[in-house]
Amino acid sequence: MIARRILSFLALLGAVLSFSPASAQTIVFDEGTQDDWRFSVTPYLFLPVTTTGTSTVDGASVDVDLDLADVFDALNFAASMRAEVWKGDFGLMTDLYYVHLGGGATESLPGVGSARVDISVKQGWVAVLAGYRFLEGSYGAPGALRRYAFDAGAGFRYNNLHQKVDAKVNIDIGPSPGFQSSLGGTEVWFEPTFTLRGGVEVSESWTLAARADIGGFGVGGDNLQWIVVAGADYQPWEDVSFKIGWQFYGIDFATNRSDGRFAYDVFETGPYLGATFRF
Repeated sequence: MIARRILSFLALLGAVLSFSPASAQTIVFDEGTQDDWRFSVTPYLFLPVTTTGTSTVDGASVDVDLDLADVFDALNFAASMRAEVWKGDFGLMTDLYYVHLGGGATESLPGVGSARVDISVKQGWVAVLAGYRFLEGSYGAPGALRRYAFDAGAGFRYNNLHQKVDAKVNIDIGPSPGFQSSLGGTEVWFEPTFTLRGGVEVSESWTLAARADIGGFGVGGDNLQWIVVAGADYQPWEDVSFKIGWQFYGIDFATNRSDGRFAYDVFETGPYLGATFRF
């Protein structure tokens, strides 16, 4: 029972960690000339209402089936932000992410004592992609033209994940005080990432946008990581817009460690929220 509870808690933490590739599907129509530098910053939040799949730790696997309430129970702090700089049709896009998760559980051992499990997880990553606006134009009647644009990007993502599990068993009978052990390790890997996104204005304030990401390709143990997200951008002011949409995400990561196989194969879906500030 104790071992399974540890694995189940790790699966929950892993599900939260996998939110990291989520990115706002920002597509920006900027005023000004092609020679102007354009900057934007987008803090965003992905809220997976469904997470399903399998988590494997130390060679043992458990099923993952979580809702949003389960996620918030394990989350201590998370921050995510996207920054972009463009000049003409060329740009640089950067995603930053950090999460700190923790929690514990105590199990009674009838007639013997109790076991306490505490888990702490910290993960950070940085993604850097070079972007190119390969299509841009307008449609509609004269005097009421609406714009559209499509960008492509390629780059890499650096991932750093540290997990620590402390287990302590207290024995209430006999001379033995119990025992304590720790499990933990760090996985660091780079992976290639490609992106394609587009946006179409439907009014002066509203833009429909979509984005698709794909990465991994077996590099660093990440067999495949993908995102499809679609939504709308509402721009009430010239330099500020708000985003709302829906995201689908999948990951298939696996590696062999000295303490056994570690793998994470999940699918998530849910809404996202974001705001873009232009400079």
